[in-house]
Amino acid sequence: MNIPENLLYSEDHEWIKVDGDEALLGITDFAQKELGDIVFVEVETVDEVLGKGETFGTIEAVKTVSDMFMPAGGTVLEFNEQIEDTPEVINKDPYGEGWIIKMKFSDVSELDEMLDHEAYKSIIDG
Repeated sequence: MNIPENLLYSEDHEWIKVDGDEALLGITDFAQKELGDIVFVEVETVDEVLGKGETFGTIEAVKTVSDMFMPAGGTVLEFNEQIEDTPEVINKDPYGEGWIIKMKFSDVSELDEMLDHEAYKSIIDG
């Protein structure tokens, strides 16, 4: 299971790569394996300000549809258009080309509640 050390994680299996007051966000390797083959990603929240825990989009796999949640409050700046045409890139490269949104934080202190790679690993290892 790939859990990069340079990212933060949510208990909802999203990862976040912080760059100042902005970040890229996607789903973890664990999440994409649990979902199976991803066939569609919908994000209709670009330019919206969302609170921590609010749904920013949905991800559809062959066997299920799941909501994706904001790990911290902020503005959705961008949707990765590559995954609109080829959502399976999330299965192949969840931490790279398979990022889902770019966001700008409302309050970066909310990141203090995120998990580091060790804490996230302990959750998925049970």
